[in-house]
Amino acid sequence: MRGVFTLRTVRKKILMLTKLGGIALIFSYILSARLSVGGDAVWFLSVLLLTLLIDFFMGRFISKPAAELNASAKRMANLDFSASCTVASADEFGELSASLNTMSANLQEALVRLETSLAERKELVDSLSHEMKTPLGIIRAYAEGLQDETDEARRQKYAQVIVSEVERMNGLLVTLLDLSALESGTVNLDVTRFDFVELVETAAGRLLIDAPDTNFELQYELPEQKVFVQTDRRRMEQVLGNLIVNAKKNVSPGGVLRLELTAEAGLLHFSIFNQGRSIPESDLPKLWTKFYRGGGADYSGSGLGLSIAAQILSMQNLPYGAENQANGVRFYFSLPAAE
Repeated sequence: MRGVFTLRTVRKKILMLTKLGGIALIFSYILSARLSVGGDAVWFLSVLLLTLLIDFFMGRFISKPAAELNASAKRMANLDFSASCTVASADEFGELSASLNTMSANLQEALVRLETSLAERKELVDSLSHEMKTPLGIIRAYAEGLQDETDEARRQKYAQVIVSEVERMNGLLVTLLDLSALESGTVNLDVTRFDFVELVETAAGRLLIDAPDTNFELQYELPEQKVFVQTDRRRMEQVLGNLIVNAKKNVSPGGVLRLELTAEAGLLHFSIFNQGRSIPESDLPKLWTKFYRGGGADYSGSGLGLSIAAQILSMQNLPYGAENQANGVRFYFSLPAAE
């Protein structure tokens, strides 16, 4: 509101102290000049009192806040965010204090993210080293055998094992690079409109129905009519494939593997159930992390398939999860149907 005088800036406070000091100095000089006796003493005491008052107010309004700001800045420079700056005046010092506190909170959050990222990277490197150790050991053993072996049939077998392990390592690295790109946000989804029922049928047919090594009872329930969605077809096929391969890997011999796709209230609900060993409830959220191993089960294969599925679904803010049922585990996700 105009017309209201406020001391909201350091400059105004200094000017006010200077003006008041000048007025008081002039007034004390006039008073001492009119006194016939003791004028010099009055003048000296007035100057002394005025000096003390100015020093007090300068310390309260200028020096003390500046010292507090300086101490806070030094703590931040040493990465100490334990205490916030307490200057709360309605001037530049107060604004600077608020800015320092905001910057301190942001730096602390960034530092936590950095520490988490470094820990995850170390864990990733350790896990990758562990994953690579087995195929490298196999390659070395068979390469040494290949050098000493004279039988051509055995040499061919050794060479096939080496090629197989190299392909396994290459597949792991390609998958890991894909996951890294998804996590970094450098991947753009190629959104198109397509029939999701047909996509599920294709993925299930390729990985389940046409597979020669099936040792389970396949059950499925799909809508009879076409249901269109608008998303990245290749990435959603990747999600379906990873979930189906995971369920196929973990279904008990002769057990049931049930695939369902239902449409309800503008949403498509996909689920896949494999009969077999349940997962400890505390480990269910960990299924979606890289290189997960737990409970002696073979969930996740290389440990990257479910991580990639989770990342693709998270990019689209689609709900997903896993849950134990009476005699197995069910994985699921939902996505909106297109017009």
